[in-house]
Amino acid sequence: MTDTELEQALLAVLADGAAHTEQELVERLPVERATLAQAARALRDLGLELQVSPDGNHRLTEPLELLDRQRIAAGLSEGARFRLSRLEVYPLLDSTNTYLLAKACEEWPSGAVCLAERQEAGRGRKGRSWLSPFGAGLFLSLLWRFDGQPAALSGLSLATGIAVARTLRALGAADIGLKWPNDVLWRERKLGGILLESGSSAGTLHVAAGIGLNVALPRRAALAIDQPWVDLREILGVDGVSRNYLAALLINELVEIFGRFEQGGFIGLVEEWASFDLATGRRVRLHLPNAAVTGIVRGVDPSGALLLESADGRVKAYLGGEISLRFEP
Repeated sequence: MTDTELEQALLAVLADGAAHTEQELVERLPVERATLAQAARALRDLGLELQVSPDGNHRLTEPLELLDRQRIAAGLSEGARFRLSRLEVYPLLDSTNTYLLAKACEEWPSGAVCLAERQEAGRGRKGRSWLSPFGAGLFLSLLWRFDGQPAALSGLSLATGIAVARTLRALGAADIGLKWPNDVLWRERKLGGILLESGSSAGTLHVAAGIGLNVALPRRAALAIDQPWVDLREILGVDGVSRNYLAALLINELVEIFGRFEQGGFIGLVEEWASFDLATGRRVRLHLPNAAVTGIVRGVDPSGALLLESADGRVKAYLGGEISLRFEP
């Protein structure tokens, strides 16, 4: 058994949140006591709150539902099963997007999904890091191939946001909103984010759509977040949110939205976007690569571009890319 396999085996035992004696663990795994102690330290290094009492009892401070490929697959719709080409779950990756972008260059087909318990180099837009504590969120990417030029993908980030918002609404989370072009908010606190990265291979354009959602963030780890945030545990007011159920719901919606976008682009989704849009009618500041502009948001156009009305009454369209949006007081 490798070190990684041992750590995962130990975690599988401890995930119930109950106390397990050192003797029990040594016999069940089976390992030497020194090796068990090493594996326990490795779990702490992942950010897990593992307690070891003076008499040798090991327990996580709270139960942890590990991602399970079979449980996720069991929750998929017939349509998602038909369109999915792969479903992979890993304990640790640099980034689910990076992984799928590399696999796209190996000619993996459309419909590959990858999830990780933790990302060591999770990313947001403009190169920002994305906090990815082990087992505390949902970190998922979908690989999809498109015919045509990159311009054909205009609005896909917004379409992805609609899939996420639909999922959260189905889960029972009210007051979910989307901030153009890629933030998922609850009462203006950040719940999740979306990052789309593209390339070309096998004669087609491919996109890795990465989604990160806060499910139950450890309060200590969350100290690193520099903006108002929230997780599903707080929103839903429950001790446990099934990440496997959440993953299946999200994959179902993503596959449906991407299939629809593939056929007609964003134009057929503009009205649904408006139902989640938090910016329309508000004064905002757009941070462009080399400047900043302010104005009132007047919705989005059929390409997904933000429509901004300036002080002189003129309305100009801005596409996503390296643009970020901030609400003005």
